[in-house]
Amino acid sequence: MPRILGKMGFVFLLTLAVVLVDKMMMPLPRISLGAMSVFGVALSLFLGFRNNAAYDRWWEARKLWGSLIADTRSLARQLEMFDVPADQRPALLNMVAAFTHAHRGSLRHCNTEPEIAAWIGDEKARALLARANPADAALSDVAHQFSGLHRAGHLDGFAQMALSDTLSRLALSQAECERIQTTPLPFVYSLLVRRTTYLYCALLPFALLGSVDWFAPVFALVVAYVFFGLQAVTNELEHPFEARPNGLPLDAMSRVIERTLCDALGHDIPPALTPRDHLLT
Repeated sequence: MPRILGKMGFVFLLTLAVVLVDKMMMPLPRISLGAMSVFGVALSLFLGFRNNAAYDRWWEARKLWGSLIADTRSLARQLEMFDVPADQRPALLNMVAAFTHAHRGSLRHCNTEPEIAAWIGDEKARALLARANPADAALSDVAHQFSGLHRAGHLDGFAQMALSDTLSRLALSQAECERIQTTPLPFVYSLLVRRTTYLYCALLPFALLGSVDWFAPVFALVVAYVFFGLQAVTNELEHPFEARPNGLPLDAMSRVIERTLCDALGHDIPPALTPRDHLLT
């Protein structure tokens, strides 16, 4: 509502002005309700198509972060199952946590150095963030550690293959998230829907004259709420990684991964993030 109040107010005042002029000054031209109905159906199709496309992006992004959480848990279990030396596990899992925060920072364009430094230290955090793709660099570091364990005889060929497969899935989820972030919906879709919505709401008062009379402003207000509201929600779903009310709670999901890793390492488990003002960040 706060984002579309101005547009709704404009439609309400426009419709009220049209009704006042028609009733008190001079008759204004009418538009057939049938014609406006056809126009409305076409607009609904445009909005529905764009909303479905935006929701598909949002849902795919959520599934990818779900895969990140699941693969992180699998990696922690595999280190236990393949009997990786206990003194070697912290460096591996700490770098996985650094990967999570580096990936979140890249998607949200925010500074995650404090969170990364808390897991791998200030010097390593600065070196990691200096790389072209910090998240990918973190996974490369984990892969290098796996190679060292294999050379030292702590991992056999099967264990190395299984861990490599899990690491590849983490990298694939990262790449898919980056694809969503860097490939927006075609701008022409947004432009067409926005222009058509404004045009429809501008013509609607002339179709309501003589049918609903003084209720026309209220009717037009409801129509504006539906169309502009759906458009606003679609705009947010189109960008699932941004810090918006309908964006994905990347902070909370990163905390889920941290809790998993702390449990695997025997550290104190941090509390899960809770909503603030009904929003989970």
